[in-house]
Amino acid sequence: MPAQDPATNGSRADFSATLRAAIDAREVTLTWLRERLAANGNPVSGATLSYWRSGARRPEGPQSLAAVEQLESLLRLETGALLSLIGPTQRVGPLGTPQYPLEQARLEKAVAETFIALGSPVMDPGRDVSTHAVTEVGADGFVISRTTRTILQSTSGTITHVPYLDLTPDQPVPAPTFTMLSGGRIARRHSHPTGQVHGVMIELERPLGPAQTTMIEWKLEFPPEYPGMRETGHGVARNARDVLLWTRFHPDALPAWIEAVEETPDGTEVADQYLDGATAIHEVRRNWGPGMLLHRWGYDDRD
Repeated sequence: MPAQDPATNGSRADFSATLRAAIDAREVTLTWLRERLAANGNPVSGATLSYWRSGARRPEGPQSLAAVEQLESLLRLETGALLSLIGPTQRVGPLGTPQYPLEQARLEKAVAETFIALGSPVMDPGRDVSTHAVTEVGADGFVISRTTRTILQSTSGTITHVPYLDLTPDQPVPAPTFTMLSGGRIARRHSHPTGQVHGVMIELERPLGPAQTTMIEWKLEFPPEYPGMRETGHGVARNARDVLLWTRFHPDALPAWIEAVEETPDGTEVADQYLDGATAIHEVRRNWGPGMLLHRWGYDDRD
């Protein structure tokens, strides 16, 4: 059996003990917590809550950490009382060779110049461990906004800033509105003269040491003068534990067709997707990357 990290064991025990004590003090059941988490958009199974309470597992992933934040409110704890006890995972996991996602490769010069303008190395030492990207599509069938929640990990050294880019290959566009929702602030912005690369530099709330993780959440909104988009996605330069796209359509603008597009160094794969009576579609990849994961849709016959 491999040796275990005492610090990790300690944080896990502190988390479970605090959670157990708070549940007892509040005099509620796991079923009560599960129902209220689900009602607030953070569904967690009863078995998972039981594992967290006993210390058999600890929360990982954006959805789990969001649920823990909600637990603090439900159990009338101070903000951070549980989140601060989870502790970072010390496993960087498989990285592979960092590469531009393919859409970045098509704009390699503009991307590199944007990174430099933001004050970032072209291949920064941050890694998206787990990303959930939620896109809202309006009644005209075009993207309104995309909200992204990411667990970021330092792969080497200590990082205080991390860049993120929005790309529109072969289509110059005005800069979208980029808003930080949690985990940091926007320190710098830059739009490349081509109009195909727009970026921001995010200053993290706290420095991130080797193998440590933090969570950030941001939102992209597209101004009225922005060309209508019927495509959304997320790209990673290194292997990611999971990438989730969730695209939600206005009920008056359900598309005639949807494609899931996976672009990797090995090639491009396209698969038809179907709503089957729903108004949203999602796509998940685990232990995946580098590459781009996309949803595309339309309202007429495809060419």
